[in-house]
Amino acid sequence: MKQSNILSYIPAHQVRSYAMDASTTKQTLQRLGIGCSAEAYADIKNYSRKYGMDAAVPMVTTPSISTPAQVLQHWLADAVEVVTAAREIDTIVGRTIAGNWADKEIVQRILERTGRPRPYGDDTDIPLSSWNSNFECRDIVRFEEGCMVGILEQERAGKMLISAETEKRAAAAEALAIEMNNVGFYGYNAGTNKTYGFLNDPNLPAYVTVAQGAKSDTKWSTKTYDEICTDIRTAMNALRAQTGNLFRPERDNAVLSISISCMEYLSVQNDMGTRSVYEWIQSMYPCVRVESAIQLDGANGGENIFVLHAEMLNGKRVMDQYVQEAFRLLGVEKKAKGFLEDYSNATAGVLVRQPVGVVRYTGI
Repeated sequence: MKQSNILSYIPAHQVRSYAMDASTTKQTLQRLGIGCSAEAYADIKNYSRKYGMDAAVPMVTTPSISTPAQVLQHWLADAVEVVTAAREIDTIVGRTIAGNWADKEIVQRILERTGRPRPYGDDTDIPLSSWNSNFECRDIVRFEEGCMVGILEQERAGKMLISAETEKRAAAAEALAIEMNNVGFYGYNAGTNKTYGFLNDPNLPAYVTVAQGAKSDTKWSTKTYDEICTDIRTAMNALRAQTGNLFRPERDNAVLSISISCMEYLSVQNDMGTRSVYEWIQSMYPCVRVESAIQLDGANGGENIFVLHAEMLNGKRVMDQYVQEAFRLLGVEKKAKGFLEDYSNATAGVLVRQPVGVVRYTGI
């Protein structure tokens, strides 16, 4: 029998980890019980890998070769914001800043001159001219919205690259703007107050149903280019007639407000495909501005509508949205654990000052 060579002996109390350095040779590793080829030894030397010299011990950690998802995430710099429907009352009617936040109501004076000439006679009484006045009142409504930010909330939001106070202030401003837009269209019922909007001011004329088309239907979805143009032409002529030619659609500024569900039917083209309804409006009535709003969808008992109103008659606006304050900081309260802010606005809704300058059509 051939006796095995003993390359080295390490006493029990001297067994420990071994760190490879420049002096380590292949023979050194062999004496430590590490066998490898010349190529493997070159790799070990080149990459300075460390190998345990002890016996394998049971694993303490859970076996895993995966990479935590957190270190593989890329966070985009911007946030996608939840948006609300466009607020169109300012686009359709405009905004008049009148009065102040503390007022109770706004008052519109209506003035009418009276007089009736009679045939002249030396002995007859002289007919006298005069004037008459009425007053239209609209109540002012005020809304408030606040925000409160705590210290811990602020710190944690900052970890997500979000400013809690900035977002809450923006949310308050947007909420107030949405409420003012709602009042602009629908008014506000608080019992006995008189605050109305573009759709329900008591001075507005009644709706007129548009004519039926060739398919025995009034809806634009079933109508041809010519039939839709006829509906719009009818409205223009009606507004011209009821204003006694004070409004001329080819000359005077006006707004054609259409249900948002029916706006795309303005793209219906003529039989030759050379012009759409919208292009026809621009050509025939260059001073008429076309707008749309979702509030006009189903506005008359579920029926879609359009409203045509002249912007000015006799140098006066036909309708106005009266806003006292669109945004007001009421106060800031510093607390031990954060701060509280309160904001407000004030509006009197929409007042139709000259109803003769408005026509409304339904059933489209």
